[in-house]
Amino acid sequence: MKSTFYNKYPEVTVRGFDTHAWRGWNDIIAALNTRIHLTQKTVLVIDCYPGVRLDELEQNLFVQLGDAVRINAETARHDVQALNALLDRNLTDDRVFGVLSCHQLAEFFDSHALAALQQQVADVTSRLVIVYGPGAALVHPGDVLVYADLPRWEIQQRMRAGELGNWGVENQHEDILRRYKRAFFIEWRVFDRHKTPLLKRCDYLLDTTVANAPAAVSGEALRAGLQQTTQQPFRVVPFFDPGVWGGQWMKQRFDLDPAKPNYAWCFDCVPEENSLLMRFGDVRIEIPSQDLVLLQPRALLGEKVHARFGAEFPIRFDFLDTVGGQNLSFQVHPLTEYIQQQFGMHYTQDESYYILDAEPGAVVYLGTKTGTEPEAMLNDLRQAARGEKPFDDARFVNQIAAKKHDHFLIPAGTVHCSGSGTMVLEISATPYIFTFKLWDWGRLGMDGLPRPVHLDHGEQVIDWQRDTQWVNEHLVNRIEPVAEGESWREERTGLHEREFIETRRHWFSGPVTHHTEGGVNVLNLVEGDEARVDSPSGAFEPFVVHYAETFIIPAAVGEYRITPWGKGEGQQLATIKAWVRG
Repeated sequence: MKSTFYNKYPEVTVRGFDTHAWRGWNDIIAALNTRIHLTQKTVLVIDCYPGVRLDELEQNLFVQLGDAVRINAETARHDVQALNALLDRNLTDDRVFGVLSCHQLAEFFDSHALAALQQQVADVTSRLVIVYGPGAALVHPGDVLVYADLPRWEIQQRMRAGELGNWGVENQHEDILRRYKRAFFIEWRVFDRHKTPLLKRCDYLLDTTVANAPAAVSGEALRAGLQQTTQQPFRVVPFFDPGVWGGQWMKQRFDLDPAKPNYAWCFDCVPEENSLLMRFGDVRIEIPSQDLVLLQPRALLGEKVHARFGAEFPIRFDFLDTVGGQNLSFQVHPLTEYIQQQFGMHYTQDESYYILDAEPGAVVYLGTKTGTEPEAMLNDLRQAARGEKPFDDARFVNQIAAKKHDHFLIPAGTVHCSGSGTMVLEISATPYIFTFKLWDWGRLGMDGLPRPVHLDHGEQVIDWQRDTQWVNEHLVNRIEPVAEGESWREERTGLHEREFIETRRHWFSGPVTHHTEGGVNVLNLVEGDEARVDSPSGAFEPFVVHYAETFIIPAAVGEYRITPWGKGEGQQLATIKAWVRG
């Protein structure tokens, strides 16, 4: 199995702002000093996403800014007991699932303590005042405003390392699933609301992703760079993660760390979780790609998609690798009404499995066998959950042969999982955390603990009508010709009518013209080594993609063209494209 030219660190090169970014504390401080008046009152506000290392700011930045009044906004935050009482309904007792928060950040602060900090700033007459920490802009809007941001994947790595607990809670050693739950359902929602207006007016963005290797960019350059990104194809930064069922395909094809036991997942296009790398001259800035969604939702998503989903990116592409690994957990996703009522999400995780590669004998588990009695299957699952016996999957679940370029559709409510020996490109709606595991083949997690099984939720949402005949008629390779030209053909590959995502596959050996039609497109090069994406009108610089790379075409791009390129010339190539149905 040969490796590919898969780019693990794609960048957006921002034009026209080469001198608007800085690397290292000395250069960052020099830039700040052009805006700070040490002999008269200046309020420097450094607001932060939770997880930013405040001690790094204190030890490196503040020391060089001279004699200043320093105010840590977190001193006005509610204590742990008050926070837990505030969030009790959202936290729930479950290890994995909570309820999405609609709190505002000000609710996490004691109003009297916050007012005291505001008065402390007002009392200063002729000195530099530094207000810093998560929520700092609640104390003062800032004469100079810096926002210190942090990608969610980096937060998760610090959590796993025991370095980071949840905001306001010293729980670094609590179960990682519970810490992630609190971040996913509460903290990230609250802080995204808080930072969006700040990013729209900040003077600087501070990137502290890598310890002791800071970078910064002016707010003007940041916003121009985000606007430019919506006018061209781009990729977000993929991340790879081992798992108990993980395989070896990605490790070999993408030149990943051979010391890792396996790689189970790759989030190749999940803007809520991935980073976006932006280059300003010789300085690279890493930000959450969600910032692009928050600040440029209309140009990125398109009017109709933005109207329907708000500032959320509704399409997810990720990889599931079981080649040389094991079966995924047997699972089901909630119906729309269930996810709305139980968890506060307004849409659910409909999905599909596009088979990038498969070993001989590989299968996908999909739907129940015709004649299955619901209570019999549920009783068997309950016995398996208690450890009394393995689940009798052969009795209850369809096993459908899977080969390269098959496409299996999985609307919510359909029991499913991919078997060992498959490399899956999962195309789905975004709420990826809402997986109800029904059976996990008796395995422990990577943490040595039993992996959570959610039969109580799962039994409420299984659609028992999705039996053998129905699955084969509606969910397996629903491939229909759409159009063809001299060197290309287009096929509709799904998804099911209950799902809001449309997918099309193009086979081509010459140029193929596409159009966003006013909505964001997400594509993956599923066959062939290399292709070039360009604008027939020259509206953006040509963009080269390699096998298995996922790329985003913002709605604002309009017409674009994909052509075999480099090592892909002379080959038959294929892309799979997804967008939100009108």
